[in-house]
Amino acid sequence: MDEGIRLTAASLFCGCGGLDLGAEGGFDFLGRHYRDNRIDVVYANEINERAARLYRENFGRSPDCRDIRTVDSKDIPDVDIVMGGFPCQSFSVAAEGDKRLGIKDERGQLFFEMCRIIMDKRPRCFVAENVKGLLTANDSEAFPLIMSEFRKCGYRPVCTVMDASYYGVPQKRERVIIVGIRDDLPYDFDFSSIQFSRRKVPLSAVLEDDVLQKYHYSAESVRKAEGGRVRKFRVQDVEGPCITIGSHIWKTSLNSSDPVLKSGDGYRRFTPREVARIQSFPDSYELVGKETYQYHALGNAVPPVLAWHIFDAIGRLLNPD
Repeated sequence: MDEGIRLTAASLFCGCGGLDLGAEGGFDFLGRHYRDNRIDVVYANEINERAARLYRENFGRSPDCRDIRTVDSKDIPDVDIVMGGFPCQSFSVAAEGDKRLGIKDERGQLFFEMCRIIMDKRPRCFVAENVKGLLTANDSEAFPLIMSEFRKCGYRPVCTVMDASYYGVPQKRERVIIVGIRDDLPYDFDFSSIQFSRRKVPLSAVLEDDVLQKYHYSAESVRKAEGGRVRKFRVQDVEGPCITIGSHIWKTSLNSSDPVLKSGDGYRRFTPREVARIQSFPDSYELVGKETYQYHALGNAVPPVLAWHIFDAIGRLLNPD
């Protein structure tokens, strides 16, 4: 195969670029080099300006920050792959209260915009990512509808749930991955082509040695939390992978369901760099802007290492040697 032949991709709802980094490859994480996947992201869309700033800083290109509902398909280049993690908050089991509205929620309907663009651009393949709660949202009605809509676009979608901790990510993060191949193409995608390992990366591998005091909880906070009626301390075992990091990690408290660390006689929260590492972003990934925004964008991201494994398999299928 000519090494000069490359695939192109359009990234929808790109956030701070976890899916994009994994698709393109060419980065290092925990001593391993994840080679170039010979995929170039030539278009990205992200309505959140704060996440777009992180993307711009790290990829050297500016995402289209318009609402995807206002973007004409003609504004998007012809590509081999359309990919995106359509907004998942309305499908998440972590949503507070009765918010698992799924397709009834405005954000949950944005997958129809992804379908519109797939249908108009006719890429060879699409990749969609979402939370595991997608499978049971709306009394399990949302997921069959989504798969049906992808089939109506002229694709053969296949789906699986992938736990990032089996793919070199120090985090137990289960995500629904859907890959669709265009109907007229003579091959199918098989998730079994993605190699996984039962040897998991421990949280200890990505923790910082010297952490500023501002990341530690005060003795008063600990006292109040210990005296509360509900004690949710999600203290992490650093010899195993972390539990799922969410977009609300920036407001973690000792009484929340988010992960915390034991530190001496007290407790602390993760630093932004630790969150980035837990998500498998390389240390070369620049963290810019307010820390609150960094936490939010990183918590919403697709782990680049998990994405790399998916696109490595897609690249071998679409662009064989």
